[in-house]
Amino acid sequence: MTTPPALLIAGHGTRDEEGAEAFRDFVRELGRRKPGLTVAGGFIELSPPPLADAVAELVGRGADRFAAVPLMLVSAGHAKGDIPAALAREKERHPGITYSYGRPLGPHPNLLKVLERRLDEALGEGARTPSDRADTTVLLVGRGSTDPDANAEVHKAARLLWEGRGYAGVETAFVSLAAPDVPSGLDRCLRLGARRIVVLPYFLFTGILPERVRMQTEGWASAHPEVEVASADVIGPAEELVELVLERYREAVQGDLRMNCDSCVYRIALPGFEGKVGLPQQPHHHPDDPSGEGHHHHHHGGRAHAH
Repeated sequence: MTTPPALLIAGHGTRDEEGAEAFRDFVRELGRRKPGLTVAGGFIELSPPPLADAVAELVGRGADRFAAVPLMLVSAGHAKGDIPAALAREKERHPGITYSYGRPLGPHPNLLKVLERRLDEALGEGARTPSDRADTTVLLVGRGSTDPDANAEVHKAARLLWEGRGYAGVETAFVSLAAPDVPSGLDRCLRLGARRIVVLPYFLFTGILPERVRMQTEGWASAHPEVEVASADVIGPAEELVELVLERYREAVQGDLRMNCDSCVYRIALPGFEGKVGLPQQPHHHPDDPSGEGHHHHHHGGRAHAH
């Protein structure tokens, strides 16, 4: 039988060692779950191992074909530009390899199922009835991006989470780079009449930014003792996440996938972002990647983002 393409998992990276180790554990778990599949993972910046090392590992294990899945929730600049550019650079380093590029993860029913479970956990054993949900407003907090398309995806996830689940509302905020910030999002929930608020971080693993969400939530809650405020956990290495990554892998192997480019700042002149149209993309310099040179410029103006 033909050996299936290897799976390369591409992460962003974090300065938080616990978060980086959660990613590495997740990659190892995927390898254990699929012993017939060659799996490796790396980061585009901040954390070891760099993506270059992960590709070298796959090549060293005999893989010359692989599917790369970005372990990211939204299609921001990292998924649209940095990872494709890094993959193009690795193809120059290893001329014999071929690869396909999968889609980011969200929003997806698997993730919504986990988010709903995290909300139930935050509400506690005694607060999961339909009436409790009707009294609960959720604040879904995304990472935040300078890419309006990526921020819009977080709003889409919030709407999908609200549909049919009986919450009073699901509002959206961001912890960096985009408005509204967490305190402003909580203020909005309060103005809308929220009696109970659960702040739900839209993050895969723990890290500096999810911890910042928690600290800002606690600060706001201490200033508003009249409102019941709880913090939910991140998505984490749930079974549904494993299944979703494997689904994205199968998509990448079986089809010629393209990202949704309808509102991409690199292709469409959106108000306030006109200067980004057609900008060349290049991979991040990873501190653990010794080359640091030969960045492959990847243009968005022609075909789609991913090769």
